[in-house]
Amino acid sequence: MSAQTNTVTKILDLIRQDRLPGGAHLTAQKLADRLRLSRSPVNDALGVLEQHGIVARKPNRGYFLQQDFDALPDAPAALTPPSVDDIVTQSYFKLADELLRGELSMQCSEAQLRARYALTNAQTQALLARVSQEGWAQRRPGYGWEFSSMMTTPDSLMQSYRLRLALEPAALLEPSFRIEKSTLARCRAAEKHLLDGGIATDTADQLHERGVRFHESLVEASGNPFFIDTIKRVNRVRRLLSYRSMQDRSRYQQHCDQHLAILDLLERERNEEAAAALSSHLRSTLDNLARISGILTS
Repeated sequence: MSAQTNTVTKILDLIRQDRLPGGAHLTAQKLADRLRLSRSPVNDALGVLEQHGIVARKPNRGYFLQQDFDALPDAPAALTPPSVDDIVTQSYFKLADELLRGELSMQCSEAQLRARYALTNAQTQALLARVSQEGWAQRRPGYGWEFSSMMTTPDSLMQSYRLRLALEPAALLEPSFRIEKSTLARCRAAEKHLLDGGIATDTADQLHERGVRFHESLVEASGNPFFIDTIKRVNRVRRLLSYRSMQDRSRYQQHCDQHLAILDLLERERNEEAAAALSSHLRSTLDNLARISGILTS
């Protein structure tokens, strides 16, 4: 049993011993004092319990028990700590969601993020590296971080699609456009995976990446570096609202059918028809997004 799992077990034992009800406040310092540990391993263990839905963390208030003492799991094996990647990914989506809800300040320090999401220093660095690479956060001169307001409103997502509508169909008509058969095959396989059940089972990350990869593959085939660079920049910063829009996946069947039709036209070198089909596809996506604007703002 790892030291972290051992601490988790001891905290569960204290909860049972004190017969705590759901909603009870779990203070890290009090737990650390009773277990004769520092607060760091206790906070790490509480983070594990949060990942499993046993406690919930409220900003600036601490951890609260989500269920009565007699409903807690018995086996420590059931509470295996999630991997570092899982913790960072889950924190990433929490951060994105809170930013969209207006619950997170547009400027904050690493210490604030570390405490808010119960992360280690390394996990906080990994989280900030990811959002920085995607273009919606940057380090402030001197101290702290600042989030971009560019992609925190439904209008921003719609504007990004209008830019794509202007550029992507034109990329298919570039004189240098050449698309490899292997690229067509890879794109087809991704769409068929979604139609075979991936729409329901893929994570938001996977869905977003598959869509991005399809569209960027077509633009890359244009051979025009200006098209390619612009579309990649747009795709990096539209992730936030793109993830939120995935709460409604009903439109993805239509997306896949449209993608496959575009691939068929490109394989037959009917690029003008493919460009028109791509334009129609992006317009239908705009229409769909307008219908789910409530999801994007909630």
